[in-house]
Amino acid sequence: MSALADSYALTEDQRAFRDTIRQMVRERVAPRAAEIDEKAAYPHDLRQLFAEHDLFGLPFSEEYGGTGTGVLMLNIAVEEIAKACASSALMLMIQELGTLPIKLFGSEELRARFLPRCASGDWTPAFALSEPEAGSDPGGMITRAVRDGDDWIISGTKNWITNLGIADFYVVFAVTDAQAGRSHGISAFVVEADRPGFSVGKLEKKLGIRGSPTGQPIFDDVRIPGANLIGEVDRGMHVALGTLDYSRLGVAAQALGIAQGATDYAAAYARERRQFGKPINAFQGIQFKLADMETQTAAGRELLYQACAKADRGDADRGRYSAMAKLFNSDNAMKVTVEAVQILGGYGYVNEYPVERMMRDAKITQIYEGTNEIQRVVIARSLR
Repeated sequence: MSALADSYALTEDQRAFRDTIRQMVRERVAPRAAEIDEKAAYPHDLRQLFAEHDLFGLPFSEEYGGTGTGVLMLNIAVEEIAKACASSALMLMIQELGTLPIKLFGSEELRARFLPRCASGDWTPAFALSEPEAGSDPGGMITRAVRDGDDWIISGTKNWITNLGIADFYVVFAVTDAQAGRSHGISAFVVEADRPGFSVGKLEKKLGIRGSPTGQPIFDDVRIPGANLIGEVDRGMHVALGTLDYSRLGVAAQALGIAQGATDYAAAYARERRQFGKPINAFQGIQFKLADMETQTAAGRELLYQACAKADRGDADRGRYSAMAKLFNSDNAMKVTVEAVQILGGYGYVNEYPVERMMRDAKITQIYEGTNEIQRVVIARSLR
């Protein structure tokens, strides 16, 4: 394969779509970001805006009413939104995460039933893997699914689930063979939010990403039809891991957007803020900080876009690249936002300026969809 075939390139249509998203973010998202964070309020108005501009169609093929523009374009959109508001970017990320199991492993009947309504933005999903005692170790899962004729009955409590109370349906992972051993005997199911026995439990009060509800969905003998099984019985971990190979890219894109947004704001501030009779960007200490912030963020973008191109092509090493992109960009987002706060000094520490919110939002990117410690395990295993 030639070097050209291994690379990525944005088409004219992709660049035009990116520019449209940038304008939308500048005019509609950025002015709402501080309020969304302060009130911890889900931005229903922005969700409607994104639906009107086909952003929720980005994760889907044209067959199911999507844009058919691929993984790279999806994550460019996440990046652009996250520059201004990471909580709003998460809406698009979860639209992909919660539907990937159906798209990659579901029956044609499941795809036809759920994907078009998600592509239009009418429905929103949730991905329910983690539990109070099963975060990085899904082998500790205790949620159970038991056959009852042609149906399944699901019982248990999940934890740290994004879109709690907002989602129209949940992709739920549950133990179907308790004798199979850790991380085996788990299956994946679609559970609609209006089924009897489902309820919304505790909502978390979080450090960042406050505009997105997170918490515990409760499944109390929830009955679902056999058709709601995703993939094969007892193969749920295969579904989860296959999903995360793609969805980690969304976290990388969110982290990249946060880092670029913080860099841009800090650079603009340094041009205007004067100390000792001149702008602070005239001082080498500030110049070097900004240079490192911009360089590391640009490097992260190259890695992410290459990983997205590999996902679009279905390359065998896409999982390793998605783990590297998530690891690098999330670590960089924390470094960059801390430096942005430092550049703003006391102003960086108060919520009248966005960099303290960006720093709080950045932290979760090192944790969710596989902690960065887990990403290092994934990368190291691929090198054996």
